[in-house]
Amino acid sequence: MILRAALAHEAVVLAAIHAEAFAPSDRWGADAIALMLDAAGGFGVLALDGAPPFGEEPLGFGLARAMAGEAELLTLAVRPAAQRRGIGRALFGALAGQAKTFGADMLFLEVAEGNLAAHRLYTTAGAMEVGRRRRYYTDGSDALVLRLALRP
Repeated sequence: MILRAALAHEAVVLAAIHAEAFAPSDRWGADAIALMLDAAGGFGVLALDGAPPFGEEPLGFGLARAMAGEAELLTLAVRPAAQRRGIGRALFGALAGQAKTFGADMLFLEVAEGNLAAHRLYTTAGAMEVGRRRRYYTDGSDALVLRLALRP
């Protein structure tokens, strides 16, 4: 697997990955993705399959933004066929590392209360629950607010 910066001109590909990974009501379109990547403090990481037979097929990506000493994970998506291979963990780690280079001390994110796999991914990486946003998602489910300390 290869990790590299996700670029705004790849937004259509990133949106296709997002559409595979999320329900229609939670999907990000190409315009929103490109806008975030072009925004001040916005950045992304793309995971590519660097092994045959796929070459450099996109497997997943994450988007975040950093400013004023804090970062926020905006979305992380892995194609369903590529899940459970450590790609999400690698993307999350790369995004956290990039947030540190932007000067962030903390990384915040929201995860659906019922998304046990994502919750486990983030808490295994050291994120702690610090709050809840009631009825945050379009299906009415709550979001758990998590915080990952990036520096001791």
